[in-house]
Amino acid sequence: MENKIDQTLDCKGLSCPMPMMKLAKAMKGLKSGEILEMIGTDPGTKSDLPRWCEKSGNEMLEEGELEGGIFRFLIKKK
Repeated sequence: MENKIDQTLDCKGLSCPMPMMKLAKAMKGLKSGEILEMIGTDPGTKSDLPRWCEKSGNEMLEEGELEGGIFRFLIKKK
């Protein structure tokens, strides 16, 4: 089943801690159960994001790498 994306957050070109700060802000605007797609180029996000999800209680649904060193994550709001 395809996850329905409610919002996309483009963090390409941003480096730590900006992607995580933008993510936290964007997640506040979502309702419970909604899904945020985050796209970025900072490799640090790959380790920061799972820890953030664990701490915040949100759920990482998907994690992948697109062409050109772009990372893509799907996060479901708790």
